[in-house]
Amino acid sequence: MKLDRLVSIVMTLLQKKRVGARELADAFEVSLRTIYRDIDAICAAGIPVRAVSGAGGGFEIMQEYKVDKSVFSASDLEAILTGLSGFSAAMRAQDGANALAKVRSFIPADKAKDIELKASRLFISFDSWTGKNICAALDAVKTALDENKLLAFDYMDRTGRKTRRMVEPYQIAFIGGQWYFRGFCRTRGDYRMFRLSRISALHVANETFTPRFILPNFFDSPMPAEREMITVKLRIHKSVMDRVLDFCPIESFVADGDGFFFVDFPFAENEYNYNLILGFGTSCECLAPPRIREEIGRRISRMADMYEVQ
Repeated sequence: MKLDRLVSIVMTLLQKKRVGARELADAFEVSLRTIYRDIDAICAAGIPVRAVSGAGGGFEIMQEYKVDKSVFSASDLEAILTGLSGFSAAMRAQDGANALAKVRSFIPADKAKDIELKASRLFISFDSWTGKNICAALDAVKTALDENKLLAFDYMDRTGRKTRRMVEPYQIAFIGGQWYFRGFCRTRGDYRMFRLSRISALHVANETFTPRFILPNFFDSPMPAEREMITVKLRIHKSVMDRVLDFCPIESFVADGDGFFFVDFPFAENEYNYNLILGFGTSCECLAPPRIREEIGRRISRMADMYEVQ
Protein backbone atom coordinates (compact mmCIF):
# COMPACT_ATOMS: atom_id res chain seq x y z
CA MET A 1 0.00 0.00 0.00
CA LYS A 2 1.21 3.51 -0.78
CA LEU A 3 0.52 4.78 2.75
CA ASP A 4 2.62 2.02 4.31
CA ARG A 5 5.44 2.83 1.89
CA LEU A 6 5.29 6.55 2.70
CA VAL A 7 5.49 5.84 6.44
CA SER A 8 8.40 3.47 5.88
CA ILE A 9 10.26 6.06 3.78
CA VAL A 10 9.83 8.65 6.52
CA MET A 11 11.10 6.18 9.13
CA THR A 12 14.11 5.37 6.93
CA LEU A 13 14.94 9.05 6.52
CA LEU A 14 14.61 9.62 10.27
CA GLN A 15 17.06 6.81 11.00
CA LYS A 16 19.65 7.69 8.36
CA LYS A 17 21.34 10.99 7.62
CA ARG A 18 20.82 10.74 3.86
CA VAL A 19 19.42 8.10 1.48
CA GLY A 20 19.75 7.98 -2.28
CA ALA A 21 16.75 7.70 -4.59
CA ARG A 22 18.04 4.48 -6.15
CA GLU A 23 18.53 2.93 -2.67
CA LEU A 24 14.92 3.74 -1.76
CA ALA A 25 13.62 2.43 -5.08
CA ASP A 26 15.49 -0.86 -4.64
CA ALA A 27 14.41 -1.19 -1.00
CA PHE A 28 10.72 -0.76 -1.79
CA GLU A 29 10.83 -2.43 -5.22
CA VAL A 30 9.35 0.54 -7.10
CA SER A 31 10.60 2.83 -9.85
CA LEU A 32 12.60 6.01 -9.39
CA ARG A 33 9.62 7.99 -10.68
CA THR A 34 7.46 6.47 -7.90
CA ILE A 35 10.04 7.45 -5.26
CA TYR A 36 10.08 11.04 -6.51
CA ARG A 37 6.27 11.15 -6.34
CA ASP A 38 6.37 9.71 -2.82
CA ILE A 39 8.89 12.37 -1.72
CA ASP A 40 6.60 15.07 -3.15
CA ALA A 41 3.68 13.60 -1.19
CA ILE A 42 5.73 13.53 2.03
CA CYS A 43 6.71 17.18 1.55
CA ALA A 44 3.08 18.10 0.87
CA ALA A 45 2.17 16.48 4.20
CA GLY A 46 4.43 18.97 5.98
CA ILE A 47 7.59 16.90 6.48
CA PRO A 48 10.57 18.92 5.16
CA VAL A 49 12.55 16.58 2.89
CA ARG A 50 15.29 18.12 0.79
CA ALA A 51 17.34 16.72 -2.07
CA VAL A 52 21.13 16.98 -2.06
CA SER A 53 22.85 16.62 -5.43
CA GLY A 54 26.32 15.40 -6.28
CA ALA A 55 28.46 12.58 -4.92
CA GLY A 56 26.96 11.17 -1.73
CA GLY A 57 23.72 13.00 -2.43
CA GLY A 58 20.17 11.86 -1.85
CA PHE A 59 17.17 12.75 0.24
CA GLU A 60 17.28 13.85 3.87
CA ILE A 61 14.91 15.27 6.46
CA MET A 62 16.02 18.69 7.69
CA GLN A 63 18.04 18.21 10.86
CA GLU A 64 15.96 20.60 12.97
CA TYR A 65 12.87 18.51 12.22
CA LYS A 66 14.35 15.25 13.56
CA VAL A 67 13.75 14.07 17.11
CA ASP A 68 16.89 14.02 19.24
CA LYS A 69 17.37 10.40 20.25
CA SER A 70 19.06 11.51 23.44
CA VAL A 71 15.66 12.79 24.64
CA PHE A 72 14.93 9.21 25.76
CA SER A 73 17.02 7.56 28.45
CA ALA A 74 17.63 3.80 28.48
CA SER A 75 14.98 3.51 31.23
CA ASP A 76 12.48 5.50 29.14
CA LEU A 77 12.99 3.27 26.12
CA GLU A 78 12.78 0.12 28.24
CA ALA A 79 9.46 1.26 29.75
CA ILE A 80 7.98 2.21 26.36
CA LEU A 81 9.15 -0.99 24.69
CA THR A 82 7.86 -3.12 27.58
CA GLY A 83 4.43 -1.52 27.37
CA LEU A 84 4.20 -1.81 23.60
CA SER A 85 5.46 -5.40 23.59
CA GLY A 86 2.88 -6.39 26.19
CA PHE A 87 -0.06 -4.58 24.65
CA SER A 88 0.81 -5.19 20.99
CA ALA A 89 -1.45 -8.25 21.25
CA ALA A 90 -4.35 -5.86 21.76
CA MET A 91 -3.43 -3.80 18.68
CA ARG A 92 -3.92 -4.53 15.03
CA ALA A 93 -0.91 -6.50 13.87
CA GLN A 94 0.40 -3.79 11.54
CA ASP A 95 -0.17 -0.99 14.07
CA GLY A 96 1.71 -2.89 16.76
CA ALA A 97 4.60 -3.76 14.44
CA ASN A 98 4.91 -0.16 13.23
CA ALA A 99 4.88 1.26 16.75
CA LEU A 100 7.53 -1.20 17.95
CA ALA A 101 9.71 -0.48 14.92
CA LYS A 102 9.53 3.27 15.57
CA VAL A 103 10.51 2.89 19.23
CA ARG A 104 13.36 0.51 18.40
CA SER A 105 14.76 3.09 15.98
CA PHE A 106 15.57 5.28 19.01
CA ILE A 107 17.56 2.58 20.81
CA PRO A 108 21.34 3.14 20.65
CA ALA A 109 23.12 0.18 19.09
CA ASP A 110 25.37 -0.33 22.13
CA LYS A 111 22.34 -0.60 24.45
CA ALA A 112 19.94 -2.50 22.21
CA LYS A 113 20.66 -5.99 23.57
CA ASP A 114 20.29 -4.97 27.22
CA ILE A 115 17.10 -2.96 26.66
CA GLU A 116 15.47 -5.71 24.57
CA LEU A 117 16.34 -8.29 27.26
CA LYS A 118 14.77 -6.23 30.04
CA ALA A 119 11.67 -5.46 27.95
CA SER A 120 11.14 -9.17 27.23
CA ARG A 121 10.76 -9.97 30.94
CA LEU A 122 7.09 -8.98 30.86
CA PHE A 123 4.65 -11.16 28.89
CA ILE A 124 0.97 -10.32 28.50
CA SER A 125 -1.60 -12.43 26.69
CA PHE A 126 -5.24 -11.47 26.26
CA ASP A 127 -6.42 -14.92 25.20
CA SER A 128 -8.23 -16.78 27.95
CA TRP A 129 -7.33 -20.27 29.16
CA THR A 130 -10.54 -21.49 27.55
CA GLY A 131 -9.16 -20.53 24.14
CA LYS A 132 -11.55 -17.66 23.37
CA ASN A 133 -9.80 -15.12 21.16
CA ILE A 134 -10.40 -11.76 22.85
CA CYS A 135 -8.05 -10.02 20.41
CA ALA A 136 -10.42 -10.65 17.49
CA ALA A 137 -13.27 -9.02 19.43
CA LEU A 138 -11.01 -6.10 20.40
CA ASP A 139 -10.08 -5.58 16.78
CA ALA A 140 -13.75 -5.45 15.75
CA VAL A 141 -14.59 -2.95 18.50
CA LYS A 142 -11.64 -0.72 17.57
CA THR A 143 -12.65 -0.79 13.91
CA ALA A 144 -16.15 0.32 14.86
CA LEU A 145 -14.73 3.06 17.10
CA ASP A 146 -12.43 4.38 14.37
CA GLU A 147 -15.12 4.37 11.69
CA ASN A 148 -18.14 5.37 13.85
CA LYS A 149 -19.95 2.17 12.91
CA LEU A 150 -22.53 0.28 14.93
CA LEU A 151 -21.70 -3.05 16.54
CA ALA A 152 -24.18 -5.91 16.38
CA PHE A 153 -23.81 -8.92 18.68
CA ASP A 154 -25.47 -11.42 21.00
CA TYR A 155 -24.90 -10.68 24.69
CA MET A 156 -25.17 -13.12 27.58
CA ASP A 157 -25.97 -11.32 30.85
CA ARG A 158 -25.05 -12.60 34.30
CA THR A 159 -28.35 -14.50 34.60
CA GLY A 160 -27.60 -16.49 31.43
CA ARG A 161 -30.14 -14.67 29.25
CA LYS A 162 -29.00 -13.92 25.70
CA THR A 163 -30.23 -10.86 23.80
CA ARG A 164 -29.35 -9.30 20.45
CA ARG A 165 -27.82 -5.83 20.80
CA MET A 166 -27.06 -2.91 18.48
CA VAL A 167 -24.57 -0.51 20.10
CA GLU A 168 -22.72 2.72 19.37
CA PRO A 169 -19.22 2.04 20.80
CA TYR A 170 -17.39 4.85 22.61
CA GLN A 171 -14.71 3.39 24.86
CA ILE A 172 -12.64 0.26 25.52
CA ALA A 173 -11.72 -0.52 29.12
CA PHE A 174 -9.48 -3.10 30.79
CA ILE A 175 -10.75 -3.53 34.36
CA GLY A 176 -10.04 -6.24 36.89
CA GLY A 177 -8.32 -8.49 34.36
CA GLN A 178 -11.26 -8.32 31.92
CA TRP A 179 -11.86 -6.40 28.68
CA TYR A 180 -15.04 -4.34 28.34
CA PHE A 181 -16.38 -1.75 25.99
CA ARG A 182 -18.89 0.95 26.78
CA GLY A 183 -21.37 2.51 24.45
CA PHE A 184 -24.92 3.58 23.82
CA CYS A 185 -27.14 0.51 23.49
CA ARG A 186 -29.93 1.24 21.02
CA THR A 187 -31.73 -1.90 22.19
CA ARG A 188 -31.97 -0.53 25.76
CA GLY A 189 -31.91 3.18 24.95
CA ASP A 190 -29.12 3.96 27.40
CA TYR A 191 -25.37 3.66 28.00
CA ARG A 192 -24.16 0.19 28.92
CA MET A 193 -20.91 -1.68 29.61
CA PHE A 194 -20.34 -4.99 27.83
CA ARG A 195 -17.85 -7.67 28.84
CA LEU A 196 -16.12 -9.04 25.74
CA SER A 197 -16.03 -12.62 27.03
CA ARG A 198 -19.87 -12.62 27.09
CA ILE A 199 -20.22 -11.45 23.50
CA SER A 200 -20.85 -13.77 20.55
CA ALA A 201 -21.77 -13.38 16.87
CA LEU A 202 -20.03 -9.99 16.87
CA HIS A 203 -19.75 -8.01 13.66
CA VAL A 204 -19.25 -4.42 12.56
CA ALA A 205 -22.43 -3.20 10.88
CA ASN A 206 -22.38 -1.12 7.70
CA GLU A 207 -24.51 1.55 9.36
CA THR A 208 -22.61 4.55 10.72
CA PHE A 209 -23.66 6.84 13.55
CA THR A 210 -23.00 10.43 14.60
CA PRO A 211 -21.22 10.44 17.99
CA ARG A 212 -23.32 11.95 20.73
CA PHE A 213 -22.22 15.43 21.70
CA ILE A 214 -22.26 14.86 25.46
CA LEU A 215 -20.99 11.56 26.82
CA PRO A 216 -21.10 10.53 30.47
CA ASN A 217 -17.82 10.36 32.33
CA PHE A 218 -17.90 6.62 32.84
CA PHE A 219 -15.24 6.53 35.54
CA ASP A 220 -16.98 9.07 37.80
CA SER A 221 -19.32 6.32 39.01
CA PRO A 222 -18.64 2.67 39.86
CA MET A 223 -19.61 -0.21 37.64
CA PRO A 224 -23.05 -1.75 38.32
CA ALA A 225 -21.51 -4.77 40.02
CA GLU A 226 -19.51 -2.49 42.32
CA ARG A 227 -22.63 -0.60 43.42
CA GLU A 228 -24.23 -3.90 44.47
CA MET A 229 -21.15 -5.27 46.23
CA ILE A 230 -21.24 -6.25 49.90
CA THR A 231 -18.85 -8.22 52.11
CA VAL A 232 -19.50 -11.74 53.35
CA LYS A 233 -17.44 -13.48 56.01
CA LEU A 234 -16.13 -16.89 54.95
CA ARG A 235 -14.24 -19.64 56.71
CA ILE A 236 -12.14 -21.40 54.11
CA HIS A 237 -9.69 -24.29 54.03
CA LYS A 238 -6.17 -23.69 52.76
CA SER A 239 -6.89 -25.99 49.79
CA VAL A 240 -8.97 -23.24 48.13
CA MET A 241 -6.88 -20.32 49.30
CA ASP A 242 -5.24 -19.85 45.88
CA ARG A 243 -8.68 -19.46 44.26
CA VAL A 244 -9.93 -17.04 46.94
CA LEU A 245 -6.77 -14.96 46.45
CA ASP A 246 -8.13 -14.03 43.01
CA PHE A 247 -10.73 -11.93 44.85
CA CYS A 248 -9.14 -10.97 48.19
CA PRO A 249 -5.73 -9.57 49.16
CA ILE A 250 -3.49 -11.81 51.24
CA GLU A 251 -3.70 -9.31 54.11
CA SER A 252 -7.41 -10.05 54.56
CA PHE A 253 -6.81 -13.71 55.60
CA VAL A 254 -6.86 -14.44 59.34
CA ALA A 255 -5.66 -17.88 60.45
CA ASP A 256 -8.18 -20.00 62.38
CA GLY A 257 -5.90 -22.94 63.12
CA ASP A 258 -5.75 -26.41 61.60
CA GLY A 259 -5.46 -25.11 58.01
CA PHE A 260 -8.49 -22.79 58.06
CA PHE A 261 -8.78 -19.04 57.56
CA PHE A 262 -11.39 -16.32 58.04
CA VAL A 263 -11.69 -13.88 55.14
CA ASP A 264 -13.96 -10.98 54.15
CA PHE A 265 -15.05 -11.80 50.62
CA PRO A 266 -16.52 -9.26 48.12
CA PHE A 267 -19.96 -10.46 47.09
CA ALA A 268 -22.89 -9.37 44.93
CA GLU A 269 -26.23 -11.10 45.35
CA ASN A 270 -26.52 -12.73 41.96
CA GLU A 271 -26.28 -16.19 40.41
CA TYR A 272 -22.63 -15.85 39.51
CA ASN A 273 -21.49 -15.11 43.05
CA TYR A 274 -23.70 -17.73 44.72
CA ASN A 275 -22.34 -20.33 42.31
CA LEU A 276 -18.83 -19.07 43.01
CA ILE A 277 -19.21 -19.67 46.76
CA LEU A 278 -20.83 -23.07 46.18
CA GLY A 279 -17.96 -23.96 43.86
CA PHE A 280 -15.59 -24.00 46.82
CA GLY A 281 -17.53 -26.99 48.12
CA THR A 282 -16.99 -28.21 51.67
CA SER A 283 -13.78 -26.20 51.87
CA CYS A 284 -15.78 -23.02 52.41
CA GLU A 285 -18.47 -21.99 54.91
CA CYS A 286 -20.34 -18.69 54.75
CA LEU A 287 -20.69 -17.33 58.29
CA ALA A 288 -22.36 -13.94 57.71
CA PRO A 289 -24.52 -12.09 56.93
CA PRO A 290 -27.38 -14.42 57.95
CA ARG A 291 -29.50 -13.91 54.80
CA ILE A 292 -26.63 -14.95 52.52
CA ARG A 293 -25.82 -17.97 54.69
CA GLU A 294 -29.49 -19.02 54.68
CA GLU A 295 -29.79 -18.64 50.90
CA ILE A 296 -26.68 -20.77 50.36
CA GLY A 297 -28.18 -23.38 52.69
CA ARG A 298 -31.41 -23.41 50.65
CA ARG A 299 -29.47 -23.88 47.43
CA ILE A 300 -27.51 -26.77 48.92
CA SER A 301 -30.81 -28.38 50.00
CA ARG A 302 -32.19 -28.06 46.47
CA MET A 303 -29.04 -29.64 45.09
CA ALA A 304 -29.37 -32.51 47.56
CA ASP A 305 -33.00 -33.02 46.48
CA MET A 306 -31.92 -33.02 42.82
CA TYR A 307 -29.53 -35.88 43.51
CA GLU A 308 -32.04 -37.56 45.87
CA VAL A 309 -29.56 -37.45 48.73
CA GLN A 310 -31.12 -38.55 52.02
